[in-house]
Amino acid sequence: MREPIYKSRRVGPAAAEFDQNCGRVNDFIVMSEGNSNVYLIETPEGGILLNTGMGFEAPVHRHNLAQFSDVPFRYVITTQGHVDHLGGVQYFRDLHPGLTYIAQAGNAEHQAYDARLQTFRSARSAFRFQDEFKEVFKRYAQAGYTQINPQDQPTPDVTFEDRHEFSLGGLDVVLIAVPGAETNDSLVVWLPQHRIVFTGNLFGCPFGHFPNLVTIRGDRYRDALTCAAAAQVVMDLKPELLVYGHHEPVVGAEVIEAELTAYRDAIHHVHDEVVNGMNAGKDLATLQNEISLPAAYEVGQGYGKLIWSIRAIWENYAGWFKHESTTELYAVPQREVHADLVELAGGADALIARAQAKADAGEYEKALHLLDIVLNAEPQNAAARALTIAVHETLLESAKTEHVTGNFWLVGWLQNRIKRLKADTAG
Repeated sequence: MREPIYKSRRVGPAAAEFDQNCGRVNDFIVMSEGNSNVYLIETPEGGILLNTGMGFEAPVHRHNLAQFSDVPFRYVITTQGHVDHLGGVQYFRDLHPGLTYIAQAGNAEHQAYDARLQTFRSARSAFRFQDEFKEVFKRYAQAGYTQINPQDQPTPDVTFEDRHEFSLGGLDVVLIAVPGAETNDSLVVWLPQHRIVFTGNLFGCPFGHFPNLVTIRGDRYRDALTCAAAAQVVMDLKPELLVYGHHEPVVGAEVIEAELTAYRDAIHHVHDEVVNGMNAGKDLATLQNEISLPAAYEVGQGYGKLIWSIRAIWENYAGWFKHESTTELYAVPQREVHADLVELAGGADALIARAQAKADAGEYEKALHLLDIVLNAEPQNAAARALTIAVHETLLESAKTEHVTGNFWLVGWLQNRIKRLKADTAG
């Protein structure tokens, strides 16, 4: 009987650290972990670098890889165009003149898209990474790394549409396009002689979890059926080692097939339930509360969550208009009448008391709805702030252990909200 792999694997990413989380995968592959893992494939005629980390991580990855290998690099390949995969390309180009950068044909489009929203997305991601990055840079400084390498926006030397093959030092390398599952330029690297596949973050950040069909940091929707199809592409290769974008590889053909089957079938199940519910006239909230995964399809929810993905599927098909209120078609948000609700309730105390009753009954989301009304009308209301902090702290304790591993984004959001609410209260 399958024991879901997510229960025994780490969840969240972490920046590259000097002399940590690096080592050999086998006798010709070296790994350096970071915001996304970097891999060096060695051959008698030189090395192939897979991904380069964020720009600031590149010198750390170079240091870590050099502890295990001194082969010159001939190629660099990025499995997707996210900033944590290609930020160090120029750094390694400077170290290895003549280095050839290969990417999938959607690379330029994705880099342009990322650059267009860089300011917006950096601000939206800060709640999860800002404090951790400050500590990372302190450790870098202690190690003597103070002139931080810049982030690159590289142009590939070679791009391909569907499939690209080459050989180096007797090693056959096959690049297969899987656009849309994570980014429009996603690819997998297949080493057929060894039955090894490198997938990057094709199935999300942590392996064995439901895909993040929309990120709360802000990103475009990912199509559920495209994600499921990407899993099938990898399954059809019948790999014996799956080298992932985060954490350790997945070993064994049976384990890989079982996990990707569960992942694929979980996506199809949720997708079909959402579509059936939409056609039956059910509203989004009803579907979010009704749909769950059968035991046979159990996967983690450590990065994406089912209720978020249900919403993403619904909105990817139907857009933002829920047909619930005429106000959805206009530009005045509900918070504009929250002061009226406080006044009609006879003051904030009545709403806070009702919120406390909801919290005491375990109805924490309802409590937050009431508290949002008060705080939108009276931002400095001390009693509302104190109860809001308490509710967030309760939700945080639950979120840390939810679905065994907790959810990386939800935990980070709740921690940040508590920190900000406490700081605003003290101020």
